[in-house]
Amino acid sequence: MGLVLRYRGRDIHSEDVESVKALIAAGAPSRRALSQQVCQLWGWVQPNGNLCDATCRGLLLALDRAGHITLPPARWTRRRPPRRPGVPLQPVEVDTSPVCGSLRDLGPVALRDVRYGAEAQLVHGLVHQYHYLGYVQPVGEHLKYLVTARDRPIACFCWSSAPRHLGPRDRHIGWSPEVRQANLRLVAYQTRFLILPWVQVPHLASHLLGRMARQLSADWERAYAHPVLFTETFVDPTRYRGTCYRAANWIWLGRTTGRGKNDQTGRPNRSLKDVWGYPLVRDFRERLCAGAPS
Repeated sequence: MGLVLRYRGRDIHSEDVESVKALIAAGAPSRRALSQQVCQLWGWVQPNGNLCDATCRGLLLALDRAGHITLPPARWTRRRPPRRPGVPLQPVEVDTSPVCGSLRDLGPVALRDVRYGAEAQLVHGLVHQYHYLGYVQPVGEHLKYLVTARDRPIACFCWSSAPRHLGPRDRHIGWSPEVRQANLRLVAYQTRFLILPWVQVPHLASHLLGRMARQLSADWERAYAHPVLFTETFVDPTRYRGTCYRAANWIWLGRTTGRGKNDQTGRPNRSLKDVWGYPLVRDFRERLCAGAPS
């Protein structure tokens, strides 16, 4: 049973390829139907019970391009260049009058999960317009939060699935590559944290990080049927010192190598980032290093 390729952490062997060929020969009506049949045959499902359809379609395309299979003809092709989903072409319009004073002066602060709808579009627009990295639609499991005070937006959070390989994080947790592959879904990556530039409230950032830590896992479990045990983020040391993370008791885990996730040369090709982490449960190491996902 020879190894044909590895895709998204899954080993594909010659027997797997033959099973896909058999489904194609049986007359799969479309590429989407074929990917669903493959997921059902392999028991390839997400923790929430949904088929890994999008990932499987990427795998089938990789097998087709490598000459291992011949996919049914595509029924639909994109005729226009893709546009980043959810990012408005025009700047969003919000009240930009200064918000100053103390945390007490803000009044009640709400953190709302807004993955869909008009508030999600507002988060996209605010991050796109006011965060120095802009907005990029995440792939896979993700959550987005709009933070408001007195019905005014004051901040945004974006979370996504964690990077597969991250040396400082992996050494801190102490898991093996096999266990990491099984349990990586229990780690969430904070891709964006934005406090809007007209909001000048001392200690607001660390306060929001603390609030976020108390509600993230429950929200993630409602959305994806599993909790989050550990969180992580990158900080560019040429711009920020990570003061708010330190104040919120996050842990400095180390610095990236600057090679990125698809490194082919072994040489740095991007700026180095500080890696910060925060455990959401006390026994995070025991649960993340368990042989089977908890």
